[in-house]
Amino acid sequence: MKLDILVFAVHPDDAELGCSGTILKHIALGKKVGIVDFTRGELGTRGSAEIRDEEAANSAKILGLHARENLRLKDGFFKNDEEHQLELIKMLRKYQPEIVFSNALRDRHPDHGRAGDLANDACFLSGLPKIKTELDGKVQEAWRPRLNFQYIQDHYIQPDIIVDITPYIETKIASIKAFKTQFFNPDHQEQETYISSPEFFESVIGRAREFGKSIGATYGEGFTSRKLLGVDNLFDLR
Repeated sequence: MKLDILVFAVHPDDAELGCSGTILKHIALGKKVGIVDFTRGELGTRGSAEIRDEEAANSAKILGLHARENLRLKDGFFKNDEEHQLELIKMLRKYQPEIVFSNALRDRHPDHGRAGDLANDACFLSGLPKIKTELDGKVQEAWRPRLNFQYIQDHYIQPDIIVDITPYIETKIASIKAFKTQFFNPDHQEQETYISSPEFFESVIGRAREFGKSIGATYGEGFTSRKLLGVDNLFDLR
């Protein structure tokens, strides 16, 4: 299946926190969107890999994704090296997305920045025909996405572009809450963590309000880009 947008996320729930409103918006516009999670989040304090698999599947249904896969890389200890780059290249060549979203290039969690660099390098290398890959016994063709954006996570980063997600904020919240073990849930009795407090959840909404305000909308999601962005018509800009 060819996708229009492929989202790379090092942990299940990263995509939901960072860009689920944008995912929902583009699916509503008729685009095909999928997520590839790198790890099962098995080092997380709360829940388990198996539970997070279920939560990710539930969130995928809420978002209406066309595909969701997990590469089962080693949480906390994956590297930006040839072995891991090739795993991502196989996904890029499988789904041939025009646009890729990936983790922030720097953040509180060290996995996020490393994953952002891994995705960026894989997007470039995937376009080199002399790098040979196979999937399910078939030789893959080289493919390079047109755009690679990084969603903004815990640390504030000045965005290069903001997407108005106002009509989709409630479904975004529902997709995050699908990860019942990870975020604020008064019925859950495991150890409290940085992201399980009600204050953290409020900060997610606050960030969306902040980005929305910047473009004259109620809610927004911000993204960074390593390349300069061009536009054909200045009247398309706000």
